[in-house]
Amino acid sequence: MLASGLDPTLKVNGHTGAFPFGYMTSLALYIELIMSHLNFTCKTSRQKIVNLVKSEGLYASQGGPIILSQIENEYQNIEAAFHEKGPSYVRWAAQMAVSLQTGVPWVMCKQSDAPDPVINTCNGMRCGETFAGPNSPNKPSMWTENWTSFYQVYGGEPYLRSAEDIAFHVALFIAKNGSYVNYYMYHGGSNFGRTASAFVTTSYYDQAPIDEYGLVRQPKWGHLKELHMAIKACSTSLLQGSPSRFSLGLLQEAFVFQGETEGCAAFLVNNNTTHLAIVQFQNRSFQLPPKSISILSDCVNITFVTAKVETQHNERTVNTVVEFNSVDEWEVFDDAIPNFLDASLTADALLEQMNATKDLSDYLWYTLSYEHNSSCTGPVLYILSRGHAAYAFINGIYVGGSHGNHDAKNFTLETPILLEFGMNNISILSVMTGLPDSGPFLESRSAGLVKVEIKSSDGFYDFTNYTWGYQIGLLGEGLQIYKEENLDEVIWGSLQSSASPRLIWYKTLFDAPLGNDPVALNLSTMGKGEVWINGQGIGRYWITFLNPKGNPSQTLYHVPRSFLKTSGNLLVLLEEVGGDPLQISLNMVSTTTTTNSTTTGTNVDEDVSYYHPPQ
Repeated sequence: MLASGLDPTLKVNGHTGAFPFGYMTSLALYIELIMSHLNFTCKTSRQKIVNLVKSEGLYASQGGPIILSQIENEYQNIEAAFHEKGPSYVRWAAQMAVSLQTGVPWVMCKQSDAPDPVINTCNGMRCGETFAGPNSPNKPSMWTENWTSFYQVYGGEPYLRSAEDIAFHVALFIAKNGSYVNYYMYHGGSNFGRTASAFVTTSYYDQAPIDEYGLVRQPKWGHLKELHMAIKACSTSLLQGSPSRFSLGLLQEAFVFQGETEGCAAFLVNNNTTHLAIVQFQNRSFQLPPKSISILSDCVNITFVTAKVETQHNERTVNTVVEFNSVDEWEVFDDAIPNFLDASLTADALLEQMNATKDLSDYLWYTLSYEHNSSCTGPVLYILSRGHAAYAFINGIYVGGSHGNHDAKNFTLETPILLEFGMNNISILSVMTGLPDSGPFLESRSAGLVKVEIKSSDGFYDFTNYTWGYQIGLLGEGLQIYKEENLDEVIWGSLQSSASPRLIWYKTLFDAPLGNDPVALNLSTMGKGEVWINGQGIGRYWITFLNPKGNPSQTLYHVPRSFLKTSGNLLVLLEEVGGDPLQISLNMVSTTTTTNSTTTGTNVDEDVSYYHPPQ
């Protein structure tokens, strides 16, 4: 069964909240959408979507698979920013959604004041502990996003959530009369091209039960499958039985669902995180592992223990099938470093980057010409930027770079420079690594340079309100030289002919590996940039941004087999800071079974058996 989301998208995981970027730069449209509660644009677009779904008979009320519709997503996180207009918008959105008459319930995630009949639901990792419950007795308790991991950012480490922890909190939510649990994500994915939001890696939720490559991640997948079967075995009691809850000890309790004449299910909970507990339940002794829930589908026999993993573990195996280590097979193109005279756009100010580029590129060149005729010594270039990275060039020579991070996007760059007597060209490349993903007033967010100065022995020169020239994007990017039909737009040279390791394009050809296993590029020896295969954007990479343990956040980049031809596949990389393409490799990804590591939770009485429900 499916749940459909029709958020006005003020808060989602896509960049700019999934609004087309032009919407975010139009104040008039912003006033229409937000201040007037999306009255026309929002309802019209949602009506079109609902009509399309209805035309295909996809709602459960029509016999289709869609059982829920969602309006808004975690709007409560930003509601206060809109003051009195926040609650009125929530009411309007709910009324608008219900008026669409989908024939299935509507939900609002993490919205405690969701108006009737819209259902307020929980998002998070521990909704069995954190969710206050539905705001009306007529609404079911629903968990719309059970985060199996968390998105990863450059400079960060993957969030590893154990199968035991996920199972515990699902079982607890069901025990507390939860009626619905949806996993986010159950299948990982890839942010191909430039779709990842600010500082988010190309790999997305790779730690999900089914990973980025579509491979089952054990024991997470198998342990949850067994949990689902155990809950299904309790379904009659859960739906028809009378619920009760009572203590079994200081940190232990039981949730029981007792049928009137027959049928009984119990969830025995041990909240002690370090010690097992022996409890008495219905005149029997049960040993409960630390931080666990034991499910008894008949109130006698243990069907499932959240802390006992019996699924065989596996691990990912990466095997190299193609090495790109031949100098003769690579060709390069050095992108141009523009100067002020090349600029087609000028302004007497430092332009905000997102408004300037309109999301056509991650890159914006800021250029100026500066006549140096003083006797100052020790000049230092100072740059203040609101994100996300910047590289400075004086007369075409690289002098330094810096970047921010996911939590602190602002940064400064301060580097000594050499100025020629007379006219000097200052070229600064500002680089974004994705657009903002969420929060209030997205249209007012800013990026790019906000201050440029040259400090020296006789003071400083402030160029913030100087006449600047601009170039949107890189030369090779504008010519789309990552596509086969555009390769001849520039002159490619040999690998040894490159004048600089920065802002360089690499290209080569390769044949697709045989077989059906997923394919990935290993870019561990590169720096920062983007990669394409047969004109398809594989995503951004940022190998030089290390996590606290000194490792790159991501080195393997998924190449869908649907992107590949049997032979003659075109691989193109844009490298910003320098790397070694001769160490790139193409790999096949698979899994191998490893030894189990289990926690046991068994009964004390020999006459109480542990069994699995039928497969």
